[in-house]
Amino acid sequence: MIDKLINPVSKIVNKFVKDKDLQAKLDHELKTLFHEANLAQIELLKEDAKSTNWFQNSWRPFVGWTCGVAMAYHFVIQPLLITILTATGIQVELPDFDFAQLSTILMAMLGMSGLRSFEKTKNVHAK
Repeated sequence: MIDKLINPVSKIVNKFVKDKDLQAKLDHELKTLFHEANLAQIELLKEDAKSTNWFQNSWRPFVGWTCGVAMAYHFVIQPLLITILTATGIQVELPDFDFAQLSTILMAMLGMSGLRSFEKTKNVHAK
């Protein structure tokens, strides 16, 4: 996966640097920097996973549930309430929200969880 980031940068560097030895050295340094950054991120995630702080461990499920409740309200609860209230003759202005913002967040989270599920099925582990 890192190669997808490194290769385009290496190609750009190779266009400007004509010395093959220097190209190889810069390519190695670039890969080393990416590798060190990934190792630092892995260590951060390990420490983050050890945390006993409730908020730190549960923000992803909280955001997921919040998006789920908001979608349920937008597509199920609000239309049912409007139907029921209209049938009973009650006039109430129900709150509305910008679904475009919610869908952006929700699609990003679904994409990440889908990718994580794919990684689990392929037995991909962080190294």
